[in-house]
Amino acid sequence: MSQVLVLNGPNLNLLGTREPEKYGSSTLADLEATLTRDAETLGVSVDFYQNNSEGALIDRVQAAKKEGVQIVILNPAGYSHTSVALRDVFLGVDMPVIEVHISNIYAREAFRHHSYFSDIAIGTLAGFGIAGYSMALTAASAFVKNNSN
Repeated sequence: MSQVLVLNGPNLNLLGTREPEKYGSSTLADLEATLTRDAETLGVSVDFYQNNSEGALIDRVQAAKKEGVQIVILNPAGYSHTSVALRDVFLGVDMPVIEVHISNIYAREAFRHHSYFSDIAIGTLAGFGIAGYSMALTAASAFVKNNSN
């Protein structure tokens, strides 16, 4: 059982090649390798899932709850601004979430300034590149340690 799930939404499989001026040159595999090392240092277990489909992401959150995952680090990507259904699954299964965005969504197009997840998240990190994931994992580790029985 993983304690932390890192859940990435649409197009994050294109990291490293998609708009590197906004998202950097690191790939999703590079990010996962970094977080795996970080998790070992922090003493937590981590699992990863990326999908371009809203329904698959919802199914993964429901499965994570059944598996005993304690917290999700979520980059909903484009679903940040559109997916009430993905938001609702976190409320429906009572799963804590930390929201991460590689770019600063508040410094981009106006339609990106609203996220359906920010108000239900423990915290939101935006604009720190992939380093934001490491920051989120540190926060998730503290959450796991503070909420373990």
